[in-house]
Amino acid sequence: MSDYIVRAYAEGGMVRAFAATTGELAEEARRIHSTSPIVTAALGRLMTAGLMMGAMMKDRKDLLTIKVDGDGPMRGMLVTANNGGEVKGYPYEPAVILPANRLGKLDVAGAVGRGTMTVISDLGLKEPYVGQVELVSGEIAEDIAYYYASSEQVPSGVGLGVLINQDNTVRCAGGFIVQLMPGCPEETITALEDRLKTVGSVTSFFKEGKTPEDILAWIFEGMELKLTDRLPCRFHCDCSRERVERALLSLGSKELKSMADEKKPAELHCQFCGKSYYFSPEELAAFAREAR
Repeated sequence: MSDYIVRAYAEGGMVRAFAATTGELAEEARRIHSTSPIVTAALGRLMTAGLMMGAMMKDRKDLLTIKVDGDGPMRGMLVTANNGGEVKGYPYEPAVILPANRLGKLDVAGAVGRGTMTVISDLGLKEPYVGQVELVSGEIAEDIAYYYASSEQVPSGVGLGVLINQDNTVRCAGGFIVQLMPGCPEETITALEDRLKTVGSVTSFFKEGKTPEDILAWIFEGMELKLTDRLPCRFHCDCSRERVERALLSLGSKELKSMADEKKPAELHCQFCGKSYYFSPEELAAFAREAR
């Protein structure tokens, strides 16, 4: 099943919902960063959340960044997404290995630890909107729900999951976000709360061959549900030599001249996709003359 997001609303617009399948892009991130299973699960969950949160934005140029900083061995991770179904991300420490948690599952919370989640929404305004919350579990889904409740006052139900094969590749991944709009009737709130309590593992749906549409149909059983669109999604890094050159110029003339004087080529590495860019001493000297 190719990766995609479904956007929907229910009960006449009183509830909005998103669901996604993201196994291919989670596997792509695993391959790029050579992540251990526990890091694959953590990063896959955050990228899935980022994709659905990005799909809530209005303009293709809008950019969402989610930064998790924790005191666990993974230390954190960073994900960016737009509203066009494109996401990229990287972990701070890709090779963390921990024993299973008390439920016999990957201990994502232990890998992340205690810390903060920062959400930056760049909507093309003078200053981006920045919201930060304490991590309430480190399991990512609960932390996203807490962010929406505390920073944006939007009650939300969030489910995220990544299932790993025996060979450490990604078998399936995905998730959902359900949000209550102002004025949502109390009976609808109660019905959804009761339903979400019985969801269990998100990956169990995908193991059974269910689609994002099936997940939303299950959550909203007995309610009016309207699917609005389906958006393909993928791991995509927009780095380029031109972007890297601009980053080099921002170092300033003095720093660039010092690099050029070493008479060695400079290698700059993209943390998101792993691509390397090389610049000769002559190019560095030219940048030094151009920079301020």
